[in-house]
Amino acid sequence: MMNIDLHTHGKLSKKTQFSLDYFLAMAREAKENGLHAVALTEHFNTLHFLDMLDQLDHHFDYKDDYYLVEGLKVFSGMEVDVANKGHILIIGNRVLIRDLRRQLEPHTLKDNFIPLEELLDRTDDQPLLRIGAHPMRESTPLTHHAVETLQRLDCLDMNAKDLFQYGLGMAHDVRQFADELGLRVSAGSDSHQPLQFGSVINRFDAPCSTAEQLRSELLNGKVQIEISACLSVKVKAAQMMKELLKKSMVVA
Repeated sequence: MMNIDLHTHGKLSKKTQFSLDYFLAMAREAKENGLHAVALTEHFNTLHFLDMLDQLDHHFDYKDDYYLVEGLKVFSGMEVDVANKGHILIIGNRVLIRDLRRQLEPHTLKDNFIPLEELLDRTDDQPLLRIGAHPMRESTPLTHHAVETLQRLDCLDMNAKDLFQYGLGMAHDVRQFADELGLRVSAGSDSHQPLQFGSVINRFDAPCSTAEQLRSELLNGKVQIEISACLSVKVKAAQMMKELLKKSMVVA
């Protein structure tokens, strides 16, 4: 069995510098909350995205599609903004993530975000897991995109922040939307702060080492989603701590 969080961040915010100490604190808290693995889906237009990967390459061993961080599998990935609103999680080998990030360099600003169809075209036929992030969040929904386009994704993200903000009924809404599209559902804490880990967990029947394996397990329905009874406390505490830390951490 493998417990994994499929939507996480390694930085407090887009504008903060990457801190190895902060990242390690995140990894340790993830393990404390029973996770065996996380997908590091940092924002593609965060400050110094590729420099962050350089630091991870320098400090940690990499095998298959993950860094090994003090016993925690950290799968490489990225969260991409698309035109006309919406975020997509791309998880896969670091070589593919680096290459895609370079392709997206002209699309880092809001006025030039890549269309969803084009992002999918560029990542088709690659060993990647593609997830529609927080698909019903009011600020960045995916519901208005064409059905045939959304059906090219692998999963929709049941997001802990949204379960906190909108209530647990959001879990039903996301599942219903996914069912209408013929997609699976995955869970992500959307953690930018360690306290949020454990709010939601994907329990895989078997351990995975590659994005292809993750995708296969999800598509075959060999995953159970667990929502913590402490979700509201975890997310609220993390949000409060994040605001306090943003005042003290160096912001570019």
